[in-house]
Amino acid sequence: MPFEAAPSPVIPSAASRLWTAGASAGVSIGVLLVLAVAQPGLAPWLLGAAVVVGVATWMINRGSASRIHGGAGVASTAQTIDAADPRLLDSAFEALADPVLVVSGGEADDIAGRRVVLANAAARDLFRIQREGALLVSAVREPTVLEAVDEALFGNVARTTDYSGVGAQTRHWRALTRPLPTPEGDGTLALLVLRDETDVRRMELMRVDFLANASHELKTPLASLTGFIETLKGHARDDPKARDRFLDIMAVQADRMSRLVSDLLSLSRIELNEHIPPAGRVDLSRAAIDVVDAVSVLSAERGVAIRFDTRDLSAPVHGDRDEIVQVVQNLVDNAIKYSAAGDTVDICIKPDVPLEEASAPWSGGAREGGMTRLPLVTPDREPGLRYAAVTVRDHGPGMARENLPRLTERFYRVEGQKSGERSGTGLGLAIVKHIVNRHRGGLTVESAPGQGSVFTAYFPVAQARAAQAEL
Repeated sequence: MPFEAAPSPVIPSAASRLWTAGASAGVSIGVLLVLAVAQPGLAPWLLGAAVVVGVATWMINRGSASRIHGGAGVASTAQTIDAADPRLLDSAFEALADPVLVVSGGEADDIAGRRVVLANAAARDLFRIQREGALLVSAVREPTVLEAVDEALFGNVARTTDYSGVGAQTRHWRALTRPLPTPEGDGTLALLVLRDETDVRRMELMRVDFLANASHELKTPLASLTGFIETLKGHARDDPKARDRFLDIMAVQADRMSRLVSDLLSLSRIELNEHIPPAGRVDLSRAAIDVVDAVSVLSAERGVAIRFDTRDLSAPVHGDRDEIVQVVQNLVDNAIKYSAAGDTVDICIKPDVPLEEASAPWSGGAREGGMTRLPLVTPDREPGLRYAAVTVRDHGPGMARENLPRLTERFYRVEGQKSGERSGTGLGLAIVKHIVNRHRGGLTVESAPGQGSVFTAYFPVAQARAAQAEL
């Protein structure tokens, strides 16, 4: 009896496998895109998943195509980059820009039992935890997020939660929690993905604040301009003396509107980048010298002398030069405005100030002349960090204790005080506050009625921070 070979099992060809993989990927991507349209809140993550599926399919198809054509070198490359290789998936997980945590549940009533099974590099940098084994409550302190994780673990519920992180620099986060069944099917893990939406929120707030402030503050000068224009069209048209006086007033109002819009835009830009520390290097003493030269015309017009005796002193700090100059300029401008003719404005640079002095607490009436000292911005408490300080003192009317906490509010003015013919926009100290906060520095005020005012801004010393980076 002749020998008959057993029928071989039907093995799909490489081309058919390629077509099947492509069709499956197309269906998967289509489903993800439909879900993205149906659930706008989840669109960023669903669209990201569609991109991942597409990239993975492309890599698999590339390898399959290599094997179909039989090219030895191409086939070797396809074997080297295998889409199913766990190392490739691990590398992709680590490279994700958004912090991602995989959390295990433990007992439902034991909140301390939630453990981080896996954390990518972005999550480890954010929460300062290890890749595996950290307690969830020690990393994530937001109750709404912890509650959402529990719902994913024990209720199989997916949620999206918005919250704001506390600290010197407020950050806005969107937390996506999803149930994640274990491969063995004996339990449930939770996937926690965080997306930083600080820039989006800041841009929205900047737009809203600008519109609200501009519309409110521009009403007065616009109403004034409208009234004078109507007067010039009427009975003042043929009165040269009245016409010239009205035109001068209109020029002042137009100048005020221009400065107001400029300050509002400046404040909005600073707030938008407030969470990003500047990386430049500035000589604080040199910046103060430039400001003194710039305000010399204004001080001469007001009859106010400026005393600055430390022109040869070097005080390098970390910061943005334009913003630091703006801080000194605003403080000196205020001092000149509230000084009487014949008064002196004193500027002092201290190149090396310890953290204890820069972050000294409030002192009520215990300072020189019964002045009250109040911190308006408290510097970061980094051990060993030193500061350089610029102090601007005027000998004007001074301020009562109850006015000090509100000085950095937008458009706040101390009642009863006059700043001369060229009034300010009410945004100068608000700008100073946000610039100092961005530089992780400090700002204090000392004042008392009849004793003048002293403002001091602190900036991190460049050498001190550089030395810390080397340790």
